[in-house]
Amino acid sequence: MKKKLAAALIGALFAHAAHAFDPFVVRDIRVEGIQRIEAGTVFSYLPIRVGETMTQDKATEAIRALFGTGFFKDVRIEVEGNILVVAVEERPAIAQIDFSGMKEFPAEDVKLALRENNVAEGRIFDKATIDKAEQEIKRQYLTRGRYGVTIQTTVTPLDRNRVAINFAVDEGDVAKIARINIVGNQTYTEETLLDLFVLRTPGWFTWYTKNDQYSRQKLSADLETLRSFYLDRGYLDFNIESTQVSITPDKRDIYITVNIVEGEKYTVTDVTLSGNTIVPEEELRKLIQIKPGEAFSRQKLTDSTKAITDRLGNEGYAFANANAVPDVDKEKRTVAFNIMVDPGRRVYVRRIDVVGNTKTRDEVVRRELRQLEGAYYDGEKLQLSRQRIDRLDFFSEVAVDTQPVAGTTDQVDVTYSVTEKPTGALMFGAGFSSADGLVLQGSVSQQNLFGTGNALQIMMNTSKINRNIGLSFTNPYLTVDGVSGGFDLYSRRYDPRRRLSFGRYATDTLGAGLRVGVPVTEFDRINFGLAIEQTEIELFDDSPDRFKDFVDSQGDKTLGLLGTVGWTRDRRDSAFWTTTGTYQRAYLETGLPGVDLKYYKLNYELSWYVPLSRDLTLRLKGEVGYADGYGGGELPFFKAFFGGGPNSVRGFEQGSLGPRDRDGVLGGSRKAVGNAELLFPMPGMQQDRSVRMGVFFDAGQVWDTGSGNTLSDLKLRYSTGGFVSWNSPFGPLQLILAMPLNDEDGDDTQKFQFMFGQAF
Repeated sequence: MKKKLAAALIGALFAHAAHAFDPFVVRDIRVEGIQRIEAGTVFSYLPIRVGETMTQDKATEAIRALFGTGFFKDVRIEVEGNILVVAVEERPAIAQIDFSGMKEFPAEDVKLALRENNVAEGRIFDKATIDKAEQEIKRQYLTRGRYGVTIQTTVTPLDRNRVAINFAVDEGDVAKIARINIVGNQTYTEETLLDLFVLRTPGWFTWYTKNDQYSRQKLSADLETLRSFYLDRGYLDFNIESTQVSITPDKRDIYITVNIVEGEKYTVTDVTLSGNTIVPEEELRKLIQIKPGEAFSRQKLTDSTKAITDRLGNEGYAFANANAVPDVDKEKRTVAFNIMVDPGRRVYVRRIDVVGNTKTRDEVVRRELRQLEGAYYDGEKLQLSRQRIDRLDFFSEVAVDTQPVAGTTDQVDVTYSVTEKPTGALMFGAGFSSADGLVLQGSVSQQNLFGTGNALQIMMNTSKINRNIGLSFTNPYLTVDGVSGGFDLYSRRYDPRRRLSFGRYATDTLGAGLRVGVPVTEFDRINFGLAIEQTEIELFDDSPDRFKDFVDSQGDKTLGLLGTVGWTRDRRDSAFWTTTGTYQRAYLETGLPGVDLKYYKLNYELSWYVPLSRDLTLRLKGEVGYADGYGGGELPFFKAFFGGGPNSVRGFEQGSLGPRDRDGVLGGSRKAVGNAELLFPMPGMQQDRSVRMGVFFDAGQVWDTGSGNTLSDLKLRYSTGGFVSWNSPFGPLQLILAMPLNDEDGDDTQKFQFMFGQAF
């Protein structure tokens, strides 16, 4: 009845706007009252044309159509003889939008958001739309914790039926969380539970993280973290009964109260498997992390079922399910689980697609794949392929998605989605290094040349102790089997005379070399190299006696034919943002017989990454080195080991650790360095994989058994501190703040060190 009445009223309104008349044949149509809108626009909405018969129904329809455009606030239909007159009153147009008092958001960003709400310069002014825009601006401020914001909208008429709109914003103060209360906890203290929350009361770093500002999304995440905390500790009946969020009348303080019921702690009595396990049941049992006699843990149960489905996925059962069915005894506070395994049908991969690689050739990505088209689905190979693509370092993101093929039950399509990042750089500039002082550098490098995966680098840099010029080229797939090949041409000058702690000498080296890398397994590679080097040595009156003795026996110009053999094993999950895995490298460099230099250098390093939580990673690194001469030769002093610096024992000047005499640091033939780092994201930038922070503890030393500095009286140096690593658009940047723990008289220490770019 109400709908019929409303329709009748609307019809009466339109009928009133169109004065009653008898049907007639339209000889002409005239539009009156338009200022900005073209007459043709009005004609296009009219249901009548010249020569047609005009009726009362068509008049009502015309008024309804013109009102529906939103261009007019009044429309009338009049008749003058056989002439149809359409009289309109246009709505004003928005000529200008201004903001005053707005500091939290850029004006252009807000204008863009208002455009989506149909409020923009050139659009038709409508009071209802302006009210919606005002509410949208206020909503944006509420997301920033400014609950006291007020907005006053002023509409100023202008000539030619236009208006100017000004939003006067009083942003008010940011509302902060004054207190978070947890009610109902008995087993764990409120302080322990609040430490789980991201939201918190104002503290030292909340000015940056904004975690003292209320956010519905953050609170929901914190409540889920709280729930997981209890469920992972056996509290199967845990429940969050209610959550209250209140704000004070002055809109400055927010109070949050969470009411919980802990319930009782449950113990697991038994875990059984049923269904078609496909693989031996004992093998699946080893994957079950939750054990009888332990407190119930949802995380362990989830990890167990996931491990089982992943294992079946490695056998081709892409849609396997492992569901844990609980048997709860509330009186005894125990729970047993029966994990029901349903492998589903074995499937194979119909097609593999690569998307997002606008520059990199498909073959560059596909040659890293270990899952093949037409083969049975293998979850382990899919993830291995993703890791290999990620380790190319051509892409900022690599994701894999599996979709069943419509109309089939045993086929899937796999899509690898990549996001390309810049892999080339043209750089000319200057910098400053704590190790090398002023650095002038220029380089042209492309790690993905023309999308082929080949790497080319032309480089030149100069500092107060180094000058390097070089050309390098690498083809990672010289053969289809993954054998890599490359060459290096270089000219290097090393002159540490300005470093007072170093023995005075200078060298000029010209060299050329070839490199070949042979993959042995998915993770192991053996590298071979052969290079020829000519080194000119310059000594001075105050150069160390050891350096002078070497020149007396070998001359001030040496020729070396250098052979290298290296082995690497890379089991890291990512090249830069590593969270788990190991990286090992063993390296032998030797001067081959028949030329001036007869020596060898052995080096081994191991990095081990251990995930401690979602954001925390422990990195343990160790490096040892051993060098000596052979066949009557001796280790060249310019090939000796040096310790200290950003890549060694931080807090000590680069190359300053090791044997010394009255003329300075000599270098040694033995080296041992250990580093322990705790890595975590920059606070407030957890999703940004280009910035990482860490704290460290370093220990190490360089010594030489031939100079009386033996291992028995070796004194390791220790340091601790923190650092920030940024994979910037201009190159890797690392800032280090270090504190030597046991420096002695004569040690050269540096509490602040940094590196920019890569040494070459």
